[in-house]
Amino acid sequence: MKTILIIEDERDLAELVAFNLEKEGYQAVTAFDGASGLEAARTRNPDLIILDLMLPGVMGIDVCKMLKKSEKTATIPVIMLTARGEEIDRVVGFEVGADDYVVKPFSARELLLRVKAVLRRSLPDRPEGKILSIGPVTIDTARHQVVVAGEEVILTTTEFKLLLNLAERLGRVQSRDLLLKNVWGYNYVGDTRTVDTHVTRLRTKLGPAGDLIRTVRGFGYKMEEP
Repeated sequence: MKTILIIEDERDLAELVAFNLEKEGYQAVTAFDGASGLEAARTRNPDLIILDLMLPGVMGIDVCKMLKKSEKTATIPVIMLTARGEEIDRVVGFEVGADDYVVKPFSARELLLRVKAVLRRSLPDRPEGKILSIGPVTIDTARHQVVVAGEEVILTTTEFKLLLNLAERLGRVQSRDLLLKNVWGYNYVGDTRTVDTHVTRLRTKLGPAGDLIRTVRGFGYKMEEP
């Protein structure tokens, strides 16, 4: 049974989300502020976190930053909840490591679809394992590990799948729409800024090796040998 942590200060909404998740066979854990949410993430080790942007005390953005900086919680996927639909909110959420976002008000069906899609992306789908080496970057698919110039780089599940998708198609241009389909697994209704933001974050984490990911203006991205 997958455990999902809901960090949401609106208790009625948190309990409604928990109810719908449990109907689908998940185990739901709730926290009503940022500090208790962080503690629950560290002690319960959930499979996914649903995190509200606006929280009392520690804001959702800061909670996400702290989760992604800790080795223990860095790989837990996060779906951000926001009461606003402006692009800046989505971009900031992605920049701090969120895997997806849902704008309030939302339907239970929409949230469940997002939860299933994110969890599906987090499953190890290459049990046979293989190692890809491109310049200073080494990708171990069995261990879901990335090493750059001898140092391990901690990536979110989405970042890992994005890097792997580009590496497996070395030298081939991938359109933003195709990357959305292959990495995110469902239609983002043309919101290709999602891809751009994740590529920017991935390049930053890879350091100088991020230059291996090239932008093909007006189309998408490709990864090339140095």
